[in-house]
Formats: sequence, C-alpha cells, structure tokens
Amino acid sequence: MTIGQAYAEVERLTRRRARNFAYGIMVLPREKRRAIAAIYAFARRVDDIADGDLPLEQKRAQLEALSAGLDAAPGNDAMSVALADARLRFPIPEQALHALVAGGLQDLEQTRYAHFEELRDYCTKVAGAVGVACVAVYGSDDVHRAETLGIALQLINIIRDVREDWELGRVYLPQDELASFGVVEEDIAAGVATSTWRALMTFQAERARSFLRDGLGLLTTLDGRSALCVSTFAGLYRATLERIEARDFDVFAGPPHLSALTKLRIVGGGLRR
Repeated sequence: MTIGQAYAEVERLTRRRARNFAYGIMVLPREKRRAIAAIYAFARRVDDIADGDLPLEQKRAQLEALSAGLDAAPGNDAMSVALADARLRFPIPEQALHALVAGGLQDLEQTRYAHFEELRDYCTKVAGAVGVACVAVYGSDDVHRAETLGIALQLINIIRDVREDWELGRVYLPQDELASFGVVEEDIAAGVATSTWRALMTFQAERARSFLRDGLGLLTTLDGRSALCVSTFAGLYRATLERIEARDFDVFAGPPHLSALTKLRIVGGGLRR
C-alpha cells in the first residue's frame, strides 16, 4: 500500500465515522489534514477493539499489539502506514498514542468511576491524549490546553452517549455525583429524564462547558487555519450540548442530530471570526 493510498483511506474513514471531526479538519492544509486523519484512525481502531464483540482476552491482546506496533516497523494497513508517515512529518508524541491504548485497556477493566478525579484520569487518556497528539500537527506547544480541550469534548460525549454506554455495561458519570443528586442506575436503565436526572446532567454540562472554555484558550497559539479547525469542531460539540440541554437532558432516545446546514453555519461563523 502506498502512502497516498493510506492517507486516502484514513480520510475516508474520518468522513464516514467522525463527521464532526471531518468538518473541522477540512479547512486544514493537505499535509496537516492527512496527519490528523491518521491520528483519528488510530484512536478509532482503539475504540473499535475496546467496544467490539471479541472475547476480553482477544481485545486485550489486540490493544497490546497495537501499542507494541508503535515501536516497530509499520504494518501494511492504511492506518499504520499513514500514522507512521505522519509521525515522520510532525512531532506527534509517542506517549500520547500509548496513552490512547491505555484508555482502551482501561475500558476492558473498569466500568464505573467513584469520583470525578478518576473520570478525569480516564478522559485524559482517551481524549486529552488526542488533543496532545493533534496539537503537534497544528504547530503549537500549548499541550495543557490541548489536553483540557480534549477532556471537554469527552465530557460532552459522556453526556451524549449515556444510553449507548449503559448498553455496553459502562457508567461514566461519577458514582458519588449520582448519589449526591439522588440518581440510581435503575433510572438510567429506565431511560426517563426525571427532575433529579436533569439536575445531575445540568451539573455535568456546566463542568464540560468550563473545560471547553479553558481549552479554547488554545486558539490564541494557533495559525489561522488550525484555529479555524479547532474552533469548528469545538463549535459542533458545543451545539450538540446545547441541543441536549434544549431536550431537558433526555438523551435516552439517542444523540441529537446536527444537520449539514448547521455544521456549515458553524464553519462559516469561524471564518467570519
């Protein structure tokens, strides 16, 4: 497989599987866009293994092999070829990629989080690490705010995907916060947005928005097109959160849908800024 073919495949994967992300990276120069798509493809591979139907031991073996492969010659699949080339072109930290795999391995072992600090540690692995990997491509050394932004987007994902995660046997909402607001897991199973549920999720949304606000300080360190990319997918996540709030946090019927027109308006808003 040629490098060009590999990049074409990871870009197709990004458009198909990460439409919000794809709207952001489409404004990047070709070389940066392809590198970000390669990082996404790696993160997608980790998620697909961790969330897939294979027996636990096979999942663990595949994730460990994926991590070991970062230190070896690339395989001949599109993700491996594209990521290896991207790592030659940009200073993508290997530690961030290993952290992503560590997050996938954690999903095999841990399905509940006692408090927010535990959850934050997990989010740092599965999403903060994506921010750290991507910021090396954008051309900034503001690793802290890149990580914070990644955590913010993961917190929004957690709010959005409560039903999907429950079906996978996972509850990411901190256990002490569930108890504090009087929400039990049977409420999640029932799929009813009670007053206590709405209060809990309002608290979660406020925290996610705080992380998002802090993380967006990253924009001041980026060139124009990279800043437009980041502000676009952050804007799409913010719009998703606003849709969830408008539904009174009834996330049990599935995630809200952002139309193509809404997405293009967000891109246009970034261009005007």
